[in-house]
Amino acid sequence: MKTCFCGSNLDYTQCCEPFHNGTQHALTAQILMRSRYSAYVLKNADYLLSTWYKSTRPKALDFSQENVTWKKLEILHTKKGGEKDDKGRVEFKAFYEQNGQTLVMHEISRFKKFGGKWFYVDGIVD
Repeated sequence: MKTCFCGSNLDYTQCCEPFHNGTQHALTAQILMRSRYSAYVLKNADYLLSTWYKSTRPKALDFSQENVTWKKLEILHTKKGGEKDDKGRVEFKAFYEQNGQTLVMHEISRFKKFGGKWFYVDGIVD
């Protein structure tokens, strides 16, 4: 059993893996946020790009030069983003190690639902 990276305390196969392999879609903005964090841990660029809103999506993601080790995700606040909503915000802290230092990225992310699926739009990093 491998505990999921997103902090759910569920097994990865029962949590984020079904999103990563395309057998399920996130029902809420927070679930998408968690699955995207796990995708960063795994350097899964394909999943990250496929869940990025078309108008703000970068052409590519390249993790080959990245020297970051993601450690923990902490969800601070969610505004809307439920199953019946069409937009939402998720505020989180992502803890990581880089060059021997423990650092924190604090972001308020915006999400939109399009065609019945949630997508990451953009975020304000603090």
